[in-house]
Amino acid sequence: MNSPTPAIVTQSAVRPLPRLALLVFCLAYVLPGFLGREPWKVEDLSAFGVMRELALGLTDWWEPQLLGLPPEEPGLLPYWMGALAMIALPFLDPETASRLPFILLLAFTLACTWYAVYHLARQPAAQPVAFAFGGEASPRDYARAMADAGLLALIASLGLARLSHETTPELTRLAFATLMLLSMARLGRRGSPWTSVVTASLALLALLLSGMGWPAVCLLGGWIVIQLRNGANGDAFGSSIPQADARHRAALLSLGALLLVLVALGLRHDWLAVPPWLSTTPIDAPEATTSAHTWTSYGRMLIWFTWPAWPLALWTLWRWRRQLGSLHLALPLWAVLVGLVDSALAERSDRALLVALPAFAVLAAFALPTLRRSAAALIDWFTLLFFSFCALVIWVIWVAMQTGVPAKPAANVAKLAPGFTPEFSFGLFLLALLATVAWLGLVAWRVGRHPQAIWKSLVLPASGATLCWLLLMTLWLPLLDFGRSYGPMSRRVASLLPADACVLVDGLSQAQIAALQHHGGLDVHRIDSQVAPRCRSLLVDLDQQPTLDERVELTHWAFKATVRRLNDDRRETILLYLRVGG
Repeated sequence: MNSPTPAIVTQSAVRPLPRLALLVFCLAYVLPGFLGREPWKVEDLSAFGVMRELALGLTDWWEPQLLGLPPEEPGLLPYWMGALAMIALPFLDPETASRLPFILLLAFTLACTWYAVYHLARQPAAQPVAFAFGGEASPRDYARAMADAGLLALIASLGLARLSHETTPELTRLAFATLMLLSMARLGRRGSPWTSVVTASLALLALLLSGMGWPAVCLLGGWIVIQLRNGANGDAFGSSIPQADARHRAALLSLGALLLVLVALGLRHDWLAVPPWLSTTPIDAPEATTSAHTWTSYGRMLIWFTWPAWPLALWTLWRWRRQLGSLHLALPLWAVLVGLVDSALAERSDRALLVALPAFAVLAAFALPTLRRSAAALIDWFTLLFFSFCALVIWVIWVAMQTGVPAKPAANVAKLAPGFTPEFSFGLFLLALLATVAWLGLVAWRVGRHPQAIWKSLVLPASGATLCWLLLMTLWLPLLDFGRSYGPMSRRVASLLPADACVLVDGLSQAQIAALQHHGGLDVHRIDSQVAPRCRSLLVDLDQQPTLDERVELTHWAFKATVRRLNDDRRETILLYLRVGG
């Protein structure tokens, strides 16, 4: 038997967000950052380079490479999607074409999150308290309002903005992990379970093809166990699957069998990464010892990356602590735990944590029916002050870049981005202005006296995150392209060489190689390639220069120029050599 629910929600509190407003809001979040910018370093640009090699037929589709080196991020499906888009849309520039599938993936993630919250909120254990004389929220309207809140919580997450707008495997993993969460949420409801089994199986296959090995296996395996326990122990876990319904059990068992088969095949053919704690490779003591500074940095990343979902998720776990075994809490909680463990062990913690953000958003949504009015007001005022201040800073620095006033911000930009020439785009300025006016109107609406809706506390956080992201991708876009792109650097290198020059590289990253090929239009090869004798130019990373004589005969090369990404950036400096007599 279920424990009493802590949610007390009236019918007047479950008014849904207007559908048109929600659609426009999602478009305002999804499109900026994908359109109009150059590929940024490092992961975004290196992934684009691999997609470009596939589209040009320069590498094998089952073993994609860039100049004979495997991608920095494992996976096949993300690179296939980008390359196929380039091939199918030759009338678009390669950058835009490669991003179209990822635009759809981000929109798909938002939609899956909405429907996952909707189905979980329809669970019997998730329903609000029934009033003695009626007036409580109807199950359908309650679920729709909760789904709106979950979507807003995901968009408000600060860590989602940049990583979800890159053409990298992380976005593919995010989208299909969310699809798998939706599949398990639907599976917990009455009706035919086989559609959910099919979508969960496809999501698992897509995750494995996207380089997400053991976390995907742990996610699905844990969710299957949770579903089975809910069905077998209804008194303790919320009987969302009736014991008499053999179809659900058969569906879950078939999904578990498929999972075991894929795990066995993956281990046999060495394409399923083994969890770090199961590795038999000895680890050196200095590397195994994690310093307090590292854990402190990880904690700081965790706080801002999942803000504002994490405090709401903690409140959910406390207020709903007697229902933690129910599907609407157990499914997202397991995803959060897997994501936290994976990110704590991963080299790139923020990228590994990205797939857990929808689960954080689900838990955050279930905090709202139990949130005190004072807590909701605190969220509103903090969000209002924080994002208004951030938007003001973005506008002030943009004005300083355009006019030189105020002088201090203008001087800081000139110091951090030497050589940058500000540009004015009326279209981008108009978009930024409209977004700012919309923010001011939303603030006026939120602080006014309106009927309370369950999702109102997340409107300002989600809108503020969208506003600042849109301002950055409009007002600051030329500056960000200059600072985060290898385009200017590649074009400077190309200006020193003949068109379509054959160039050897030594010590350059995959992102730099991709930029030289795409932005510079250069024919790039490694120094140990078969075509090396005919190439008359050599590009060397500054850090590799002291040992260059071990790989080439320096008497055959003469130093030509030094090219830096920024004028004083010694960390990314390339030395240009020309073959003697060339």
